[in-house]
Amino acid sequence: MLIMAGPVGETVHDGGPHPERPARITAVLQGIGDLRLGTDLVTVDPLPASRADLARVHSERYLDELEAFAQRGGGSLDPDTYVTPSSWDAACDAAGAGLAAVHALRERGEGVGFAVARPPGHHAERGRGMGFCLVNNVAVTAASLLAEGERVLVVDWDVHHGNGTQEIFWDEPDLLYVSTHQWPLYPGTGRPQEVGGEGAIGSTVNVPVPPGATGDVLRLALDEVAAPAVGAFRPDWVLVSCGFDAHRADPLAELALSSADFADLARAVAEFAPGPGRTVLFLEGGYDMTAVRRSTAATVAALLGDLASPEQPTFGGPGADAVRAVAGLRERAMAEVHDRTDGGSLDAPVTGPAGAPSERRPW
Repeated sequence: MLIMAGPVGETVHDGGPHPERPARITAVLQGIGDLRLGTDLVTVDPLPASRADLARVHSERYLDELEAFAQRGGGSLDPDTYVTPSSWDAACDAAGAGLAAVHALRERGEGVGFAVARPPGHHAERGRGMGFCLVNNVAVTAASLLAEGERVLVVDWDVHHGNGTQEIFWDEPDLLYVSTHQWPLYPGTGRPQEVGGEGAIGSTVNVPVPPGATGDVLRLALDEVAAPAVGAFRPDWVLVSCGFDAHRADPLAELALSSADFADLARAVAEFAPGPGRTVLFLEGGYDMTAVRRSTAATVAALLGDLASPEQPTFGGPGADAVRAVAGLRERAMAEVHDRTDGGSLDAPVTGPAGAPSERRPW
């Protein structure tokens, strides 16, 4: 059963000729429609996230400024990120979609949730929006679960590193953040040596891969790097920052995945969940509409137990050696943080979320 929260943003938060546009939601809905789920599709209406929900992950000052900026008519937060008069309401609704999905899953005790909502969220930091993102949707849901004593795994397979999610939960031991992403690429963060703060050493797992990497490389990252960390962590919930911009057709990046590869990643991530009704997808990137449609269908089908896919998996791209090197880089970085902590000196730890945003913009 698919529990779809939304759609949010199919007709609002429209910046005109911009990659992050309402048609992305239409493509996702078409992909879900292609599966002909019938009674296996349950749609729930999200309520806007409350100010208290948002304030768990964003500063009050940023929220005040974003709301006021939208009410004044909006404009550009940065060269990538626009705000319209409807953007504040859309962002609150998008953040509420994940909360609605969790509520519905708890009531039913089965199924997979999908927050079909935009604007996306994983670049939004505690005190600023960036990279097309205004409010960090997956972080809002994760923080709500943490407040209830749950342990949360966030898997981010968007082609860009989720700097906002990493920053918000950098020192949170009850959340494990795992990201596969193209390197180098916007926003310039996500090194393997970024392993979490001194209160949560090892709670951040970054696996950067080079341009041209194929699906087998990302699956290797989940199997050999993420799985041991997840096994030790033992999450209660699995939240997926589900970007489809690692697809080979996407215009904003250079990985080489097919829709079948997203299905394979979804099957791997499903194994991380402690049982049914504990996995929620959150729409992040994806800017080729055909790729988004096909990848949505393949991903949801895989999570519901269907092996069919309109494309073939991809193999043989670069990056396997880089993935295998990550474990050693992480171990050395964690040892250094431990040494600095034990020695009483934590000035400028090398594992900090490094790097100013890259000059290379995502569009």
